[in-house]
Amino acid sequence: MKKFLALTMALALALSLAACGSSSSSSAGSSSQGNTSSAGDASSAGGDYGEFTTVEEGKLIMSTNAAFPPYEMTTASGDFEGIDVEVAGAIAQKLGLELEIMDMGFDAALTAVQNGQSDIAMAGISVTPDRLELMDFSDSYATGVQVVIVKEDSPIQTLDDLANAEMIGCPAATTGYIYASDTPETGGYGEDHVTAYENGALAVMALVGGQIDAVIIDNEPAKAFVAANEGLKILETPWVEEDYAIGFAKGNTALLEAVNTAVAELKADGTFQAIVDKYITAE
Repeated sequence: MKKFLALTMALALALSLAACGSSSSSSAGSSSQGNTSSAGDASSAGGDYGEFTTVEEGKLIMSTNAAFPPYEMTTASGDFEGIDVEVAGAIAQKLGLELEIMDMGFDAALTAVQNGQSDIAMAGISVTPDRLELMDFSDSYATGVQVVIVKEDSPIQTLDDLANAEMIGCPAATTGYIYASDTPETGGYGEDHVTAYENGALAVMALVGGQIDAVIIDNEPAKAFVAANEGLKILETPWVEEDYAIGFAKGNTALLEAVNTAVAELKADGTFQAIVDKYITAE
């Protein structure tokens, strides 16, 4: 089975997020200390993490799709929260920068870092050969378990039954959609049997409404969707497991190495695990 990526927020909240193609930005994290670059006129930041450049002076700009709980999501007040948000804030603090978040569609978040509009992309991003041609990635910082949501009375009760599904929903531009829509000969279900949605919340809405037969999505948001919608369940067997990494512009090795060092420190001192434990509780 091939891999895919999708993390979304709980249905009611996710549907209130920015519409397709829209984006917003907000600052969070530490106060800025140290020198970073402004777009088109790069300068460097130094210190314990070496010399590196960023898009805008004093900031670490993160592009994301804030509809992937528990990694990135919005609060009722419009602020950002989640594992990736807090980890990025901790990274920025170590680098002496202020975190700024740009919220947009998943595909746009990847394009933003590739085009130099953001410094990092974090949105539960899996590393694939195609993406490695367009961007660089940090060391893996998390593992995601992908699962299948169906209605409780669905004839789809196992992963093998997915081959008989008339329509499967996946968030657009994710590896989930790419691989699931591939031909059966290469591990997919065929593009005629997979529909792309702007986010997982819309896919789940389509499942509830009977427009599709199943949704492939990350386990954590899947649990939130099932809890919020009576009559849904998660198949027992995971669809696939995959590693997530932080995306960078191709060739931005100095910043990548600085971030890798910062993340390693956050894991060593327990900060990273404390953030994860805040959003994912042991069952």
